[in-house]
Amino acid sequence: MNIALLGYGKMGQLIERFALQRGHHIHLIVDENNRSNIGVTDMEGADIAIDFSRPEAAVANIDLCFEASVPIVVGTTGWYEQLAEVRKKCLDGNKSMLYGSNFSIGVNIFFHINKLLAAVMNPYKQYDVQVEEIHHTQKLDAPSGTAITIAEGIIAHTDTKSEWINNLIGEGEEQIPKANQLLIESHRIDDVPGTHTVLYSSEVDQIEFKHTAHSRAGFALGAVIAAEWLSGKTGFYQVTEMFNFGQSS
Repeated sequence: MNIALLGYGKMGQLIERFALQRGHHIHLIVDENNRSNIGVTDMEGADIAIDFSRPEAAVANIDLCFEASVPIVVGTTGWYEQLAEVRKKCLDGNKSMLYGSNFSIGVNIFFHINKLLAAVMNPYKQYDVQVEEIHHTQKLDAPSGTAITIAEGIIAHTDTKSEWINNLIGEGEEQIPKANQLLIESHRIDDVPGTHTVLYSSEVDQIEFKHTAHSRAGFALGAVIAAEWLSGKTGFYQVTEMFNFGQSS
């Protein structure tokens, strides 16, 4: 495939490496230095685009790909308040898009088991649940998109939590969650690729379910695999649709 890379930071460079290893060609690289000069004609010849840019640039990049009729895989998070609008535009225009908060195979297994665990824990009201996420200090959004996906998976499978709130530790006054609120606690520490933990705590014990990324490589490889999966398809997809975990979720 001829791939257009939208965003060329650490993730974009890793995606380039894996794409080349898997026999693909990098057709175009777009970053903050040339984005204002890129138009529809520049996308000609691209089979697919992969976006790991910035939250404020993601929707414009999606619109560019829709206009150019180039399928797009979006790994950027922090723009999901516009998700419904983007989905409608994709489906109405018969375009092709796949998005996700995390493309790592391990994390998507974690997402699935997280839902199962939430359903198992639901009858045991003595346990309170919260989510903790740790990322590098260059992470632009808090909570992470992965943490939000985890929280939404818990909320969908419990009758005690109906919304999440976030505390970014060290940044402002911390909120005390209400009984119906699921706390996501965010930490920013140098050089941490991403650690996510779900904690179920009672007076007598604590259950921890944890995923630790050793590097960004799993995210990058997963994004290239997602592009391969999306190729030839039309429609609006989430990354979880790449994986077949049966009907339990």
